[in-house]
Amino acid sequence: MINALGLVLGALLSGPFGGAVAALLFPQVGVDGVVTLRLTIAAIVLLAVSRPRVRGYRRADWLLIGGFGAALAGMNTLAYHAISLIPLGPVVMLEVLGPLVLSVVTARRAASWLWAGLAAAGVALLSSTGFDRLTPAGIGFAVAAGVVWAGYIVASARVGQRFPRTDGLALAMTAAAVITLPLGAGTALLKPHILAMGAAVALLSSALPYSLELLALRRMPTTTFAVLTSLGPAVAALAGYLVLHQRLTPVEGLAIALVVAADIGAVRTPPRAQPVPAAATGHGGHPR
Repeated sequence: MINALGLVLGALLSGPFGGAVAALLFPQVGVDGVVTLRLTIAAIVLLAVSRPRVRGYRRADWLLIGGFGAALAGMNTLAYHAISLIPLGPVVMLEVLGPLVLSVVTARRAASWLWAGLAAAGVALLSSTGFDRLTPAGIGFAVAAGVVWAGYIVASARVGQRFPRTDGLALAMTAAAVITLPLGAGTALLKPHILAMGAAVALLSSALPYSLELLALRRMPTTTFAVLTSLGPAVAALAGYLVLHQRLTPVEGLAIALVVAADIGAVRTPPRAQPVPAAATGHGGHPR
């Protein structure tokens, strides 16, 4: 369990710090350029490692890959636009509302609505600070990213059932890179220092957390894994402070704590129906 805990903590730290490094690139190549760079490099790495089979699948399988890729592209684009406008901690806090609502709905337990209310209190508290730091556009992008994230979770679970190993993720990441290419492609992406930082973003936000999470899930219960990954907003706030020098007010910190508590409570509430697999909590896709 100790080794598994270290793997989860490594994944938990790498994702938000990848998002913080991505924010440093925004002034140089733009938000869409960073999204394209990250997804393209991540796709190349996953294709090289997975070497997915492309024959023998039906049309429905490829439509599923296309939908999964569109979710990856949309989630990353919306999240990175949010990060460019408001602090990283609140962005991730607002994002996790999508999976949290999905968890509450699939659990079908009265207790789940308690966690939904706690999350709503956190959002209300965050909005009470005014829009001097949290712009309406930034909030809108973050909430939209959370909605797409919920769709990503459903698509990820279905892809995992139809494609072996990480084949589905590699193919979907390739589709996501193709989707974003027209928006973010440019010669600036080919500069050596840009490529190096883009590779760091792809490694920290996709390849490393996915690999660590995959190993951790083999060594610990999925409930424990989900509880630990629920700390994402707090880690994102730490990354924003250390890398981007973004300070949180006490009210914002309390709001994030309420949403983290709600997320932990939701994943620990036993569902009546078959739960959405924890393996879809953001492997390789969440911008963090």
